[in-house]
Amino acid sequence: MSSVEDYMIPCLNKKLFGFECMGCGLQRSVALIFKGEFVEAFFMYPAIYTLIPLFVIIVLNIFFKFKHATRVINILAIVSVAIIVGNYIIKLIN
Repeated sequence: MSSVEDYMIPCLNKKLFGFECMGCGLQRSVALIFKGEFVEAFFMYPAIYTLIPLFVIIVLNIFFKFKHATRVINILAIVSVAIIVGNYIIKLIN
């Protein structure tokens, strides 16, 4: 029986250059969330819990215009980028 992991796209950066990119772990983190393994998903890719609401708000804002959507989107985007870059730096150091 095949699983979701069998269909995941490999990281080309890791294959070609030997080190992870800033997006490494995102697919596996989403798969872990669908399995209900929320803590493991966070440790796999910490920005997942800011990226999910970011994309939900972006999609909802397309159909229903919210008063402060732009401000919320900007804040979530900045926090997500900070978490992604911070996590990447920590991975490079370790």
